[in-house]
Amino acid sequence: MSVVGLRPATPADSEFCFQLHKAAMGDYVAAVWGWNEQDQRGYHSRAFEPGNWQIITVDGADAGMLSVEHRPAEIYLGRIEIHPDHQGRGIGTRLITELLRQAGRQGQDLVLDVLAVNHRAYALYRRLGLREVARHGEGQIKIRMRGSASTG
Repeated sequence: MSVVGLRPATPADSEFCFQLHKAAMGDYVAAVWGWNEQDQRGYHSRAFEPGNWQIITVDGADAGMLSVEHRPAEIYLGRIEIHPDHQGRGIGTRLITELLRQAGRQGQDLVLDVLAVNHRAYALYRRLGLREVARHGEGQIKIRMRGSASTG
């Protein structure tokens, strides 16, 4: 089994994270909004927060990113992206399961939003016990999901 780890993101990870987003989420972004490289770079430069992001490593190699907010009443999974070369290997399952356990230990829920067009991620979250609680965004493009260790 691969060794999955997390390391703090640094400013030097910015281009890796942009290319990762393009590889992992580009088709979904294109389906909802259309992919405009300049707009996406601008969005990335505003959203990239190395102090709040972690790089997912697999056997020591960078394979994805994770952004989690520990809010007073919940743990919010802001973003998890795994490079397509590493998808389907249980990495996301392992990380999300650990977040669900952490939420359960703290008496909180894990909350996240998923694009409605991202059927694969939605199916994963459902399999892990998260439930759909709302749809929001223009055209109901995002699905809010909630779960805890006791639901999965």
